[in-house]
Amino acid sequence: MNKIVGIKFKNNGKVYDFDSGHFVLKKGDKVMVITEEGPAIGCVCTEPQNRGAKSSNRPLKKVFRLATPEEIERYEESCRLEKEIFHYCYRKVKELGLPMSLVGVERRFDGSKAIIYFTADGRVDFRELVKILVRRFRTRIEMRQIGVRHQAKMVGGLGTCGRVLCCSTFINAFAPVTIKMAKEQNLSLNPGKISGMCGRLMCCLTFEEEFYRKAKKDLPKVGKKVTTPRGKGKVVRQNVLKRTVVVALEDGEEVEFQAEELEAVNPNSGKEQ
Repeated sequence: MNKIVGIKFKNNGKVYDFDSGHFVLKKGDKVMVITEEGPAIGCVCTEPQNRGAKSSNRPLKKVFRLATPEEIERYEESCRLEKEIFHYCYRKVKELGLPMSLVGVERRFDGSKAIIYFTADGRVDFRELVKILVRRFRTRIEMRQIGVRHQAKMVGGLGTCGRVLCCSTFINAFAPVTIKMAKEQNLSLNPGKISGMCGRLMCCLTFEEEFYRKAKKDLPKVGKKVTTPRGKGKVVRQNVLKRTVVVALEDGEEVEFQAEELEAVNPNSGKEQ
């Protein structure tokens, strides 16, 4: 049975799963793979593992073959050239006074073109910059503007949880994140506590959204009038994980009750339902 290996294309890049095929691979091996962007050299960064039950039916691209010494040399030269393009481009951006921030450079393995990623608040006229880069490096230059979330994905780093950013490890596509999700999970609405490195709402707010939405269906809503074992009152807070609510009784005292201990008050009749 073929095994799964983790391969990454940048030192701090995302790890992608590939089918090892009939190759016997180990950590540190350089391999040739065929991606949507064409052939690329990657480094095996995990030990080969047997396919689990969850991944048995997952389609994976296969490792094409082991990279030759010549290809590894070309790959290392390409990495060196990416750094050179980045630093040269950075200087020219400053000289031209362009309102843009460089994020990274990616050069195709076949040398057909180099993609320069950048962020900017609006549209940028970079035609003169491209002409300068083409004259200097004699290759096709593509300027690609990205958002701050993609910038964090490319640069990487550690989140407030202390772990490597989710976007640079396993998130393939960014899902919409709203402030309503933070409210649903009873989180502080302080922007500094619910924002990621990119300055946007943290992607992990979406991870437990469905659980909280389903769990809160059976809990009395905040502001709901209820009858408790200690009299009538109004729900002021919820604790979804403990399945409890805090009720402000008529005498002003706040008491925590299990959701099963409460009965809703009919607002029309004033009688218990």
